[in-house]
Amino acid sequence: MNDRETRHKQSMQKLKERVDEKVAKATEQRGLLLVFTGNGKGKTTAAWGTVTRALGYGYKVSVVQFIKGMWECGERDRLIDDENLDVQVMATGFTWETQNRESDTQACLDVWQEAERMLADPSIYLVVLDEITYMLKFGYLDVARVKQALQHRPTEQTVIITGRNAHRDLLDMADTITEMHDTRHAFNNGLQARRGIDY
Repeated sequence: MNDRETRHKQSMQKLKERVDEKVAKATEQRGLLLVFTGNGKGKTTAAWGTVTRALGYGYKVSVVQFIKGMWECGERDRLIDDENLDVQVMATGFTWETQNRESDTQACLDVWQEAERMLADPSIYLVVLDEITYMLKFGYLDVARVKQALQHRPTEQTVIITGRNAHRDLLDMADTITEMHDTRHAFNNGLQARRGIDY
């Protein structure tokens, strides 16, 4: 074995020891609170990827879409016939299009009641609250009400929250926070969102 191969083997052995140590320390089992936030693209896409993974194992999954629900969604269209998937959408779509605080608030509260039902159901393995961060930012939904539902959900249930500017209280509660960074975005350079790629 030459020097380069020896160094590589030693490096990989050290890496294996570190990974094995972390695996040995991870002894707690329960549902998680994941937050996908930041200004970059891919938060909702990442959530739908996890939905697909959970459905692949036969788990029950529920999704509430607070902003993009009225927009085309290839992932939703592909998965909607799965008997283990329940999707609820906020009836108004993009709030910057409606520009009506009263109707947007009511639509948010209506779909939030569905979310509360999901968050209380121990048979649901994964709940996705897609773009809920905007509902808190715009004041359509009280963060204390959201926190209470999250804190009292079934122990085995995992929740994914997506959206920019996640509320600090939700970040404090989260087990995992992934922040998407927008280094460059085609839309900002005049390129239209692409069907099958962006939605």
